[in-house]
This record gives sequence, structure tokens and C-alpha cells, in this order.
Amino acid sequence: MPFLDWVNKNQAKEATREVPYHLLKLESVHGDLTGANENLLIQGDNLLALKALIPFYAGRVKCIFIDPPYNTQSAFEHYDDKLEHSQWLSMMYPRLVLLRDLLAEDGSIWITIDDNEAHYLKVLMDEVFGRRNFIANVIWQKAYGPRSNASLISDSHDHVLVYGKNKEEQSFGLLSRSDEQTAKYKNPDGDGDPRGPWKPENASISLLSGQRGKQFAKTGKSENLFEITSPTGVRHWPPKNRCWAFSPAKYAELVADGRIWFGPDGNGRPAIKRFLSEISQGVMPQTVWLHDAVGHNQESSREIRALFETSPFATPKPERLIHRLLHLATAPDDLVLDSFLGSGTTAAVAHKMGRRYIGIEMGEHARTHCLPRLQKVIEGEQGGISKAVEWQGGGGFRFCTLGEPAFDEHGRINPEVRFATLSAYVWHFETGRPGEQAFDKPLLGVHDGTAYFLLYNGILGDRRPAGGNVLTHAVLADLKQNFPHAGPKVIYGESSRLGAARLAAEGITFKQIPYDVKMR
Repeated sequence: MPFLDWVNKNQAKEATREVPYHLLKLESVHGDLTGANENLLIQGDNLLALKALIPFYAGRVKCIFIDPPYNTQSAFEHYDDKLEHSQWLSMMYPRLVLLRDLLAEDGSIWITIDDNEAHYLKVLMDEVFGRRNFIANVIWQKAYGPRSNASLISDSHDHVLVYGKNKEEQSFGLLSRSDEQTAKYKNPDGDGDPRGPWKPENASISLLSGQRGKQFAKTGKSENLFEITSPTGVRHWPPKNRCWAFSPAKYAELVADGRIWFGPDGNGRPAIKRFLSEISQGVMPQTVWLHDAVGHNQESSREIRALFETSPFATPKPERLIHRLLHLATAPDDLVLDSFLGSGTTAAVAHKMGRRYIGIEMGEHARTHCLPRLQKVIEGEQGGISKAVEWQGGGGFRFCTLGEPAFDEHGRINPEVRFATLSAYVWHFETGRPGEQAFDKPLLGVHDGTAYFLLYNGILGDRRPAGGNVLTHAVLADLKQNFPHAGPKVIYGESSRLGAARLAAEGITFKQIPYDVKMR
């Protein structure tokens, strides 16, 4: 597979590993506490914020939507959207790698972009997510009329690149069938077919499709090539280079079951009746999304102006666009992430749809726009998709900022790091799994038969040496009594007073804090 190359690509790849872990600092809680524990708004550099989330959310995010700067060589108030091409790629690469690590195996990522970088981004995504995991390039009609000041051709669409973490694990929902689509199903048969309304579908397929194609390619013959006579005596063969979608035997079954139609006068080429009652209630999504179904730029601008006196965002996305992709890619309670939150649309729509969410925005408008917008959602604002989803308000979220680094330049642990935080880091490093457990005791968990322990922050009480952070004979006895485990054990602590022979006899691998605390 070809790879995209650019100036400083190696530094961009190294940046993913070198991003320091930062603490998340809770600033405020909004709405009810239960809802606030599920949803998170973070102000800060998204690269640092994504790295901070890894120990807690790796492999847990069902859907990622991002609307990154388009690198359009224009000046946006809130973003540096005038990056040189290679700088833009270097900005995107490490963020995509971290987003991939946060994505669940059955999760998907959706990225809006325009023609300036869309095709480069496609190759970059092939490299990070794997070309086999490409799902679709959706075309969104962002404008419904030509711009009078356009040069040569007026741009009316954006791309939405869609990838799965593992495409084989991916499944999407269906779109609701519109009244216009339902109206295509009728029941013109005399007194009416008891199976209800139906519409005719083409009864022929390409000779190059499926098993019929293989058979025809080898022999020049296909059992699906035969003459059909209509009720009025008109003889029909399939169109050129096509064959019937059924064999003679299957055709006889369809006729007996009243599923073949020859047109209103009985002379036409046979068609298959497709009954509305026998098909899925939903419609398979297509790769062209028109503005009347999912909104456009003017609609999204109106939504923002309705919420705020001034609209500093040049190209916000309409709530209906985000609603469609979350409807396809998620179910209630799934976790959604947007690391270029902008005006807060993704978080607002996820909140109204009953999804959990994490939104990251580095600009001051995280406080001036995203935070108050989500507060209005909690209060039950009726803009955007609110009426369509019958939103009445409720829920909550936490607002956080990026705190100090978890480790200094010498690898020492920041004294502000609490036990639960370090536990999540250690657990993720050792197992590769996110820290979903409570982390309120020295036993972090058991993975693949090995028990992992952490002695830190006096978790065993101040009556023991160094607040219980030292592995002594008494501490080991306490661990064995309260957290028995017959298999191998990995214990992190400040130091160990047990000899190598005793550690080996107990099946213990001791790792010293801070020197053996490493980050993925």
C-alpha cells in the first residue's frame, strides 16, 4: 500500500509517543450528578487532552466525529486554518493515532473535510486506520445555491470520511423511511393483494454478478438465461449482458405466489413484487446526503445565532448532520468523542440523543460558547433537533481543564497525582485496557491470570512504613489475607524490603515507583 510522505513526517510519528500525560482538573459540574459523571467537556490542547484520556477510555469510544481545520488558506478567528500543507498533516497524524487508540473495536470515526485536504487525508487515514477499514466517503451538500463570488465552479459539498476501527466488527443503523419513499409502494392488483402495498423491482441482473457470472464466464451459458412469456403472449428475454435474477424453477415459484408483475397491461418485461411489509422498516444509508435531509451551512449559522448574540464561527455544522451520523453509528448510552468541538454541536446533539460524550476544545470559546450551550441544552432549549427527538432537558456534564503534567522531565510523579489516577495509568500500561474499575484498593485487578497491585498514596493506611507504600513482610501478609491470589503478582511500590528469593517464592514481580512506571 502506498504511503503519504511529507516534511517532518518522522517527527509527527514520534510526537504521538512523546506527548506528556497531563492531569484533568475539574472546574465545575453542571446539571444532575449522575449525568455529569457520564459527560465531559474539556478545555485544552486536544493532543494533550487525548493522551490524558487514554488510560481511562482506550477502546471504549463508539463514535468519533471531528471537524478539523480545513487548511483553506483563510484566517479563522478561533483556529489557525492557514497552515502549510505539511504542517497540517503533522498536526493531524498524532491526533489520528490517539483517536484510533480510543476507538472501540466496533466503533467508527467520521471526519468532515473539503477538497483542499480531503484526498491527502484519505491516504493518511488509510495509513493510520488501515485501508481495509475504509467504509465510505459521504458527500454532504453544505450549500443549496451557487455563490456569486465563486471562482470557476461554486463549491457546494464537503466530504465526510468514514472509517471503522475494525470494519468487520462494524454495523450501522438504518434511516427512517420517508413519506415519499413509502408512497412508492402501492397495491394496484384488482381487489388488492392481501400482503399489502408493493412496488416492482427489476427482475434482471448483470451476467457478471455472483455465481451466475462465474458460470457464464466459464461456459457462456447460464440457467438464468431463458425466455419468459407474459400473460398476453409477449415473449421476453433479459436485456443485453443481463440474465434473470432467478432460475426457471424459482420463476415458477414466484409466479405461483403472485410475485411476478408484467405491467398494467400484462405486456411488459417481468418485474418482481417487493412488498413493504416484508422489507426492513428502515432504509440503507447512501453516500450522498442532501441539504434538505441533513441541513446546510446557513441552517447551522442560524442555529448558532439563535443561541448567542454573536456568531464567531464561520462554518459550524448543523445539528441534523450530526444527528444522522450518530443515529447510524451509535445507540443510546454509547460514548461519542469530538476533539475539535468548535461551537459544541456534537456534544449538544449527543446530549439530546441520550449518548454519553467527551468534547475537547482548546479556545476560550470552550467557556464562552460550548459551556453555556450545553447548559442551555440541560435547560431544554428547543433549537436544532430538539423537537424531532422530543428533547425536554435534563442530564449533566463536567467541565475540566488540563492541569499539570503527571510526570516531570525526570520521570518523577507529580505529587498532585492521586491513587486512582496512577492506578489507571499502571493498569493500562500493564494490560492495555482502560481503567473502568473503581481503583479504591491496592489490588487493581487480575488480567490473564496475573494480579496487579499498587502501593501508593498510603492506600493501606499511615500505620505502615511510608504510609503503606513500601512492600514489607507485614504488607505482603496483609495483601495475601485481604486479596488472595494463587497466580503471579506484579506489585508497584516505592521500595521492597523482601529479598529476591522471597519475591520469587511468592511469584512476585516488584516494580519501583517512579522508575518502573511507564506510559504507553
